[in-house]
Amino acid sequence: MAAYEAVIGLEVHVQLATASKLFCSCSTRFGQPPNTNVCEICAGMPGALPVPNRQAVHYAALVGLATNCAINRRSIFARKNYFYPDLPSGYQISQFDLPICERGHLDIEADGISKRIGITRIHMENDAGKNIHAQGENVSYVDLNRAGTPLVEIVSEPDMRSAAEAVAYLKALYGIVTYLGVCDGNMEEGSFRCDANVSLRPVGATAFGTRTELKNLNSFRNVQRAIEFEIARQQDVLDDGDAVVQETRLYDAVKNSTASMRSKEEAHDYRYFPDPDLLPVEISADELESWRAELPELPRPRARRF
Repeated sequence: MAAYEAVIGLEVHVQLATASKLFCSCSTRFGQPPNTNVCEICAGMPGALPVPNRQAVHYAALVGLATNCAINRRSIFARKNYFYPDLPSGYQISQFDLPICERGHLDIEADGISKRIGITRIHMENDAGKNIHAQGENVSYVDLNRAGTPLVEIVSEPDMRSAAEAVAYLKALYGIVTYLGVCDGNMEEGSFRCDANVSLRPVGATAFGTRTELKNLNSFRNVQRAIEFEIARQQDVLDDGDAVVQETRLYDAVKNSTASMRSKEEAHDYRYFPDPDLLPVEISADELESWRAELPELPRPRARRF
């Protein structure tokens, strides 16, 4: 039986704790009656023009500063084109080739060993709505209250080698964004959620194996259990002489297993292009320095000092 090494990268979505959405003045308050926090902009009506939320840009930059990223004083919003019923405009406004933050890192400790995890990029984007599948009814409903809520997506380098390291990284990120006050951290409401990319390779190899993306990870415990299950599943596949299929898999916490959701091509053709309705985000040197001065002593340095 061959010995394998896990390679894990995380994509963490952090909902920013602004009072209004990313491109309109609708409330971000959770738990309102369906389709009440909605206007022409977040409903994707033709001709409705988005206006960026200054506080969301501020919060995104704070996350980047706290994770040792380079802050791009000029960043660009792009349209990420795909169809899904809860995406009313037919595209998500995100950032592609020029995000607000890049090239950061986070130091973690797992199993008594300190390690540095690279952060590839942090970009801003607006959230989609929510599909509601009514039990016992042959219909689905769409609630657009969440559509347009501001997010940052934090994309790590594939530097983690165990489920314990992935959880340590997630907890470190969670501590930072909640300590800064830029996210309420409510995982049950989806304010802090992640997808995990997991692959195996023979110990000593440098090339990456075929990865799967795990979704529906809504707690630290479920992240750990899902990654551990997926590592064992992929090892069984490889030991049987079969090939791991690149796909998206859903984690079932009740069964503690993952199941195929959809096949995943090597690269989605989202047809990114700069959003013609939005000017580039420009951050002045004075603004950036004032935001840097806002940073408190962060959890890990404070813990070391104590």
